[in-house]
Parts: sequence; structure tokens; C-alpha cells
Amino acid sequence: MDRIRRGLPLCFGLVLVAAPGLRAQPPRPIALEVDAREAPKKIFHARLTIPAAPGPLTLVYPKWIPGEHGPSGPIADLAGLKMSAGGREVPWNRDPEDMFAFHVEVPAGAAAIDVALDYLSPGVDEGKFSSAASATANLAVITWNTLALAPQGKNGDELMYAASVRLPAGWRYGTALPLGRETPERVEFAPVSFTTLVDSPLLTGAHFRTVTLTTEAPVHRIHIAADGDAALEASPAQIDGWKRLVAETGALFGARHYRSYSFLLTLSEHTAHFGLEHHESSDNRAAERALLDESARRNLGTLLAHEYVHSWNGKFRSPEGLVSGVSDDYQAPVDSELLWVYEGLTEYYGEVLGTRSGLRSPELEREALALFASRMSRQSGRAWRPLADTAVAAQLLYYGRPEWASWRRGVDFYPEGALVWLDADVLIRSRSGGRKSLDDFVRAFHGGAGGAPEVRTYAAEDVYAGLNAVLPWDWAGFFRERVYDVAPRAPIGGIENAGWKLASTDVPPALVAAAEEETEAYDFWDSLGIVVQGDGKDGPGLIADVVPGMAAAQAGVGPGMKLVAVDGRRYTNDRLRDALRLARGGTEPIELLVENADTFRVCKVDDHGGERYPVLVRDPSRPDLLSAIGKPLVPVSSKQ
Repeated sequence: MDRIRRGLPLCFGLVLVAAPGLRAQPPRPIALEVDAREAPKKIFHARLTIPAAPGPLTLVYPKWIPGEHGPSGPIADLAGLKMSAGGREVPWNRDPEDMFAFHVEVPAGAAAIDVALDYLSPGVDEGKFSSAASATANLAVITWNTLALAPQGKNGDELMYAASVRLPAGWRYGTALPLGRETPERVEFAPVSFTTLVDSPLLTGAHFRTVTLTTEAPVHRIHIAADGDAALEASPAQIDGWKRLVAETGALFGARHYRSYSFLLTLSEHTAHFGLEHHESSDNRAAERALLDESARRNLGTLLAHEYVHSWNGKFRSPEGLVSGVSDDYQAPVDSELLWVYEGLTEYYGEVLGTRSGLRSPELEREALALFASRMSRQSGRAWRPLADTAVAAQLLYYGRPEWASWRRGVDFYPEGALVWLDADVLIRSRSGGRKSLDDFVRAFHGGAGGAPEVRTYAAEDVYAGLNAVLPWDWAGFFRERVYDVAPRAPIGGIENAGWKLASTDVPPALVAAAEEETEAYDFWDSLGIVVQGDGKDGPGLIADVVPGMAAAQAGVGPGMKLVAVDGRRYTNDRLRDALRLARGGTEPIELLVENADTFRVCKVDDHGGERYPVLVRDPSRPDLLSAIGKPLVPVSSKQ
């Protein structure tokens, strides 16, 4: 089931069979000229010249974007579409059934269609992934799929694009695309396949910094753009952590499947915050002060490590169902069932490598695992929905509302997938007496010879076979029980067998406090079973979600209600915490005044456990395998 699709060279000419003595010319690449000079106004202009023969032609806008696992191409934000040939306008028609397809008749005598279009970037943090806010007054992320059309039915590996961009005056940039020629007016890139173009975003900004992490091939760099120069000041310790991350991934996988690698890091309060993987780069977006403030650094956490791991797990090795849907013209639906491998294993190793590289302390790593375990235990929807279904339905769940998220379940293949893979790692280490680990599996499965980008696909049976080569076991049964069967209990066996126990504390973990500071979503998940959006200083708090069966839900509190008062006083986050502490060990209920669509009601919450947050505590009866898992593979003093 291992299908190999080798990436085409980034700049090359195709030699076609021709008459003896003659050498055929390579097909002319599609020209894509992007004008980003109005990026601060949230509008990008593009012009394409698409070689075409006279007759009917259908052009498509990319729909299923790799890494976004859904039909997330922002077609609604395409505007100003005009087509012409030989300087004369040519009419086009949108397909009445497929909104991403445009039909045009190429006139006689024409050799190409010229296309002009605009992309309207959201002005506020709306949407998901690359269709969300991506430009500010000082920076922009250019994702080429938002600005390109392609001939329908053509394979992305075979279509060639010659891209260029005009940037606002004084802005610098970073990208994995190979440079062709640069002038003061325009940056021209070497021709690449459409696959490579879509896979290679560009980060640009007025406040910009590039840090070289390794100088020997393959070169690694991190490009940082922010809304102000102060945000660019990464500390020597942070830069050292990034360098160690590069070294640790090399030691883990044993090969690199790229010619160079570029971390793209956007620091802004005015863009969406997320990460998106690419083969030779990653698009990482965080708060403006993510490198400066301790809480913001904690929220940045293992984002870079996670997206970097995807170069191996997701780009080099990928489920067949995720590749077949986008390898042609990005129009066909994908089968995302194996996201518990694609994302779950990446989430696990993102955490592990964050610890091994020093980007996250072992204490914070244990906090993260405790939060994973607690949150997945509180997902009441696990009573009806297996983990695998959250992967199959990812394209729906990414856009799920916060209300009743616990009963619906979300994209749990990230945190619960990480717990499942921790369980597998601990099993291998325990059964082999420490001689083997999950590291051996990923080195064999994701390693290889290295070199230029390529894609090797797999099925679930290939994963089980690879694990069996490390430790003979009923791996199909192992994952069926944890992934494919309805499992009322979260898979915390890996934590327990690694010498730790999930317990409770009344002290908010550092990761919870950092998340609350950034999002103002206050965590009462393990005490009352609610999340409250807003600290109450500017009005009522919004009950974002409720865990069915827990104290608040039993008292009548539901998602979408507004929390107005606590024990007779106007709600604030601090007063709700005070009420929890005062009620501990008592008998009187906590009275919550809630507003539900102009109707007010007092809900008497019978909870006397005080503030509760998850924590891992050591089980001395078992070896501490978590510490062994987080131990660096490369000595800290070694250079990459």
C-alpha cells in the first residue's frame, strides 16, 4: 500500500519526444503575478497567463487545501474576476453546481487566457486556517492557492507556475520557494509545480527578521514578521531551542526530506492564530508578544515543533486518502479517517520534541498531558462517537460551534490521538525492557534516504506492520479498541503505565493561566463543568460550553446563557473562583444568576469540591517513563 509520488524538481525543463534531430520545447509555465502592495488594505491583486488552445476551457479555484483537511478554499473572497485573450475581454460562466469552476471559450487564434482577480483577506479574525485574517498594516502571509486558478483535471505535479510578487516598499520576505530574480520592484521565483507553489506560502512585513539556525545543507531558517520591531527580539535561549529542535528531529527521524527548511512565524494580534504544515516550511501564527511575555511563550508552546514534524508525518508519509483528493486539481474530496495518525502522532511528537529541545519544560509537558487527559475524559460525546469519527468528520468539526462541543466532540484526534500514541510508546518501552520505543517506528516509517521532497502514502495496515516490526503485538486490536470503538473512558493508560497518575489540584496550571490571559475563556471545566467567556468586568460572562452531567448542567445551566451574578453579586471571574473556594466542604449551593434570551433564572449549583484542575502526580510503584521519553537524543552541548 506504499505508493511513491516523487516531487518534481523545483526548476526544470521537460524533454518531450520529437522528430530525430529536433528537441521539443518544454511547455510554457503559467505566469502568476501577485501585487501585494495593498496588503494593508486587506486586498491582493493577481494576474495569470494560462497557456490554452482554442475551444472550451474550465478553470478551477483550489477547494481542498492540503493540511486544512476540508473544502476550505476561500472562494467567497475571490473578486474582480476578468478573463481576456489577445487584449480582448472574454466572457466566463461559473459552473451552476460547482462554485469553484469557471467555464470560458478560448477564441480562435489565441494561445493563452489572461486572468485578473482579487483576493479579499478578512479584516478581522474570521474563518479558519489560511482563509482567516492574514494581513495587517505591517505584515502579510501570502498563500498562493488564494490567488490562483488552474486548468481543471490537471495534476498539480505536472502544472508549472512562474510566480512573482510586488511587495509594499521596504517590506522583506521569507519563503521556501526558490528565487529566480529580484529587483527593487518585483521578486520573481523559479518555476515550480502547482503542488510546490500551493505548499510554499510567503511571509512578508515591514518589521522582519531572519535567523539562520543551521548553515550546512540543508539550511534551516526562521523568518519572523511582527507588527512592531520589539516583538522580533527572540532571546538566545529561544534561538538555542529552535536549533536544538532541528538537531532533535534529525536524530529522531534519521533523514530530512527537503532541500532547506523555513519556519515562518507571524506575530500579531490582528491575524488568526494557528499553524499549517508544508513540506519545506511551516506557517505559524501567534500573539505579538509570543517571544517576549512568559504567558504568551507558553501559548506558543510546541506549535513550531508540531508543524515541523509534519514535514515527515503528513508530507513525506501521508495517508492515501488525504493525497488522492488533492494531488490532481485540489477539487476532489479527501478521506481523512487516518488523521489519528497524521495529526495524533504529530501532536504527540510535537510535545515530545518540544521537551527534548528545551522549548517546553518537563513540568509543562506533564501539565499538557494532564489537560489532554482531563479534557478528553470530560468529552461526554465519547459515549456515542468513536475517535475515528472525529477524524472522518474533521471538515465539519473544525467549524463546529463552541456550544455543546463536549456532547458533539471536536477534532479530538489531536489531543486524544497524542494520548493513544503515548500509550503505544509506553507499551513498546515496557514490553521491550527499554530496548525499543516508538522512536524506532517513526525512524523506520518516516526516515529513509532523505533528499528532495517526495510523498509516500500508506494505509492503516502499513502502520500496524511498521509497529509489528518494532514489537510484535496485536496492533490492529490495540487501535481498534482506542480509536475505532466507542470508548467511554479516555485512553490514559499510557500516563498510568508511564509511572504517573491523573489527580486534581486547586492551583490553576501555568498553561491554563496562560490560555485564560490570552483568550479570556475561563476554565471551570473540572469543577463546575463550564467554560465562561469574559472576566465580567465589561458585562456578563458567556457560558461557552457545559459538560452534561456535571454540577452546573444539573442545576440548569446551558451553553449560550449569560452569567450575570454569583451569590447575589455581579459576576466576575474572581468572584466565581471565590465562591468555589468558600463552598468547599460546605452544604450551601452556589447561586448563579443566568440570563437565557431575556429570561432570568437562579441556578443553584450543588458543588462543594472547590476549584479543581488536572495534574499528574508520580506513582512510585512504576518506572518513570515520561522522563525517559522526554530525554534529549542529542547531548545539549552538541552542535547540529
